[in-house]
Amino acid sequence: MDIETLMWLFVISFIFHDFEEIIMVESWIKNNSSKIYKVLPKRLADQVMKQFTMTTAQFAVAVLIMFLFVASSTFIAVQFNNLYMFIIITLVFFLHSFMHIGQSIILRSITPGVVTSIVILIPYSIILYYELFSNQLINWKTIFICLPFTILIAPILLFAHWLGKKVI
Repeated sequence: MDIETLMWLFVISFIFHDFEEIIMVESWIKNNSSKIYKVLPKRLADQVMKQFTMTTAQFAVAVLIMFLFVASSTFIAVQFNNLYMFIIITLVFFLHSFMHIGQSIILRSITPGVVTSIVILIPYSIILYYELFSNQLINWKTIFICLPFTILIAPILLFAHWLGKKVI
């Protein structure tokens, strides 16, 4: 498979993963809020509920904003061979996959996004990074340069959730 196709598959992987979340999040939060309060400290549970208590439509708006970042970073990487934003965003989603697994372990239930994290995102990320390293498009220095910038994606995600709640 050529590397550009593999890079564009990131957009498809994102879509599958976030569709799982869009479909599940509203009903999952409603059905599991008591479990969240039993397992997590009250302040943390309050934050989780505040962040994720939204309608499916509101969450879809947040996903649309994130999709724009995913698609544009992929476009820039493929068209202009500028991989930094692409690596930052793929790292965010790779690490995000493990958050879903952790949530499922802590809450002892299937959580929105965990299935596609295990079946799609983690395997895809491993293949992507293997190919990027093998084709000498990135190295460990690239990863270490990009890794701290993954934290800067958090305000974008929070803004996307906020905007989703405000728009709809």
